[in-house]
Amino acid sequence: MRNSTASILWILIFSFGVLWVLADTQVFDAMSVGPRNLGTVNGEEISLDEYNQRVSNYTDQFSQQSGRTMTPEMRAMYENQAWEDLVAARLIEQKINELGITVTDSELMEMVTGDNPAPFIREQFQQEDGTIDQIALRAAIESPENSEIWIMIEQQLRENRRQQKLNNFISSGMQVSSMDIRNEFIRANSFADIEYVRFPYSEISNDEITVTEDELRDYYENNSARFQRNETYQFRFVSWDKTPTAEDTTNTVQEIEDLRPAFEDAVNDSLFVLRYQSAVPYRGSFVSIDEIRDEYRPVVDLEEGEVSEVVMINGDPFVFKKIEQRGDEIKFAVLSYGVEADPIGTIDRLAEEAEEFQFYAESDGFEEEAERRELEVQQATATKDTPFIPGLGASEQTLRILENLRENRISDPIELDNVFIVAQMLEKTPEGTRPFEEVRSQVENAVRTQKRKELMASRVSERLQGNSDLESLASASDREVQSASDIRMNGSNISGAGRELRVIGAIFDMEVGETSNAIQGENAVFVVRVTNFDKADPSEMTSADESEIRNRLEQQKFTSFNEVFIERLREGADIKDNRSQILR
Repeated sequence: MRNSTASILWILIFSFGVLWVLADTQVFDAMSVGPRNLGTVNGEEISLDEYNQRVSNYTDQFSQQSGRTMTPEMRAMYENQAWEDLVAARLIEQKINELGITVTDSELMEMVTGDNPAPFIREQFQQEDGTIDQIALRAAIESPENSEIWIMIEQQLRENRRQQKLNNFISSGMQVSSMDIRNEFIRANSFADIEYVRFPYSEISNDEITVTEDELRDYYENNSARFQRNETYQFRFVSWDKTPTAEDTTNTVQEIEDLRPAFEDAVNDSLFVLRYQSAVPYRGSFVSIDEIRDEYRPVVDLEEGEVSEVVMINGDPFVFKKIEQRGDEIKFAVLSYGVEADPIGTIDRLAEEAEEFQFYAESDGFEEEAERRELEVQQATATKDTPFIPGLGASEQTLRILENLRENRISDPIELDNVFIVAQMLEKTPEGTRPFEEVRSQVENAVRTQKRKELMASRVSERLQGNSDLESLASASDREVQSASDIRMNGSNISGAGRELRVIGAIFDMEVGETSNAIQGENAVFVVRVTNFDKADPSEMTSADESEIRNRLEQQKFTSFNEVFIERLREGADIKDNRSQILR
């Protein structure tokens, strides 16, 4: 391409002539018809304006709370969150409409002028004695210039009330019964003491287990849900490091150096540190000399009001000002900037290099262009809905681009927190059951584990036939009888044996003095004898206990429901995501 400039120029001249003719026929108007919105949820549009507004709200909130500049990856995370929130809002609103949940005009008026108005009304019109200033409220309502504002307020109050009704509707189906509370009290306050003999599965060697091909295939087919995968992406990429250069460091040091005189002359050190956005906030308290960290020791030798020379700590420049000394205590201020890559000299230059690479890689070949520029080509695998990408870290924006990148196509430059990358899609694997050969080792491990458990349980059962008590079983097996006390009924661990839910469940189905059969646990086969039960008496439950248990169980139910509610709505919804076509 670089050697065909003359030919390319003639082709371009001819092409522009064709384009001019086509433009007069308005053919491009027809070709350019695409999505007019960011997406739809069951046919209901999500506009670009409301998406941008929500992203703006998130970014403004981040800046106000952190005082830091948002990284490209953080912005991508907030952009994705804005989309997910808008989709969820549409789904919930549609469910509210489906259920026929409405708010009457009288309900709305009660929320504004009633004895217990909405929090927004109370916040704006509450008097010092806690009552609502009805005169001011009525004046605000009747004022003509407030008419549009009240329309917006009423709309928001109506939607809030509808949402509240939906929550009440959901909560009404999650009532906790007296039996639920009684059983939970018993589970939380019942304990057992046991003696047991334990037979770990690890004692069965692989040589003792035979696995056939048919057994592997049967397990794979009967447990296909365990071997599902999301859509995966095999891609390669080249990168440009955004690490600050030596020149960036020199420039940052010079900025701090230039501020030293003003820092020394500052009367209000707190305001100075805040105004110049020091990376170290102003503390304003006295610190014992012995407690001053080693890196900050230069402040000890300063005179009051003096500012130190620039000190480099972990690659960043610092200066210290001793404000006041009181005996062995010092009050001081710190001015420091983190060294960052220069937005123009470093970042823009790297962005241009990445754009040039992409341009020539599309015509000359990805590997060829990387070799010409002496760039290392790396390969990686990403999975849909899993933002962490080996070799790149967590990257929502890379994942989103890969989802919409066709095989063999090359992406636009992607700016991550520490690097720019340009990626080429090698292969997309659709979601579904992973092929048997791909998961063969996992299947074999699962089958061996299952057989190992069955074999150990069978051996223990055979030994129990001639050794019915723990002591004789332990002696015949060259083991010791172990003990564990205060095992809670709703617990999960046995002292000295680890997490064993199935064994604990079996224990509380036994009688005192009873010896169990072989119990297949998580990590071993157990034979257990119950030596004591301390079972809770529900009649001893206080009203405070009952209230605490009820609230906890209701919260658990509501939380569990909320975790799946939106996902269930999404599964049955027709969601069209046009972000890849609109946000370019």
